[in-house]
Amino acid sequence: MDSNKQLNYLLNYLIDERNEEIEIPQDYIEKRNLFRALMNVRMPNPIDDEFLKVQDEFLTDETLSKELVGVDDINEFKGKLMLWKGDITDLKVDAIVNAANSKMLGCFVPLHNCIDNVIHSASGIQLRLECDRIMKAQNRDEDIGKAKITDAYNLASEYVIHTVGPAIPLNSKPSDTDCKKLESCYNSCLEIASAHNLKSLAFCCISTGVFNFPQDLAASIAVKTVDEYLKNNETSLNHVIFNVFKDEDYIIYKKLLFGD
Repeated sequence: MDSNKQLNYLLNYLIDERNEEIEIPQDYIEKRNLFRALMNVRMPNPIDDEFLKVQDEFLTDETLSKELVGVDDINEFKGKLMLWKGDITDLKVDAIVNAANSKMLGCFVPLHNCIDNVIHSASGIQLRLECDRIMKAQNRDEDIGKAKITDAYNLASEYVIHTVGPAIPLNSKPSDTDCKKLESCYNSCLEIASAHNLKSLAFCCISTGVFNFPQDLAASIAVKTVDEYLKNNETSLNHVIFNVFKDEDYIIYKKLLFGD
């Protein structure tokens, strides 16, 4: 089954499941966007094994078609700390960090460009299902500053570590408590990675998107916390990557890490 036929199968399944009349576009990109949108809004309900088989083949092929980046491909580093600019789902590392919300089920806004949406969309429907099992067992929202680990499914990484950062109201400054909670996000992720004997971990910029934490302060907390953890704890980690997507974040992290 080629990718177009796979996509048609996946779309027909998700549309039939919703019991709605949704026209499938002819254009491949529009069709692909519709598939992602339907994934984004789908509740964590049981799903057919055949759907997952086709979805996994489709998403894995997409992942493998990209120019994946491993730690040996990153040339900006200082000791164990590394800096890389790009899409976090392109990283072939042991684990990537997802900036989640307290429900821990991913972003339900169709085609939203937040990292939570991007990671869930590339990973597959199983990621929301696993997060749902974890949250039902916990029986309460996730605390700010804590973290959970899941399989990465169809991503290039092995695992996803999900953490909930502090949200800062518009026109407000982070409090000391907010800063401590952001620090806790990084420590919680590092502790889980070490407990699972992981060698490489990639952090996104936690809380600096829709959660409105100032980028320069968040980066300073991130670098200081990770550096201190690596110096003061026995850990399996050999590489910790600060993954940035925006030019402004790259400039901030480069100055903090290398003084440039």
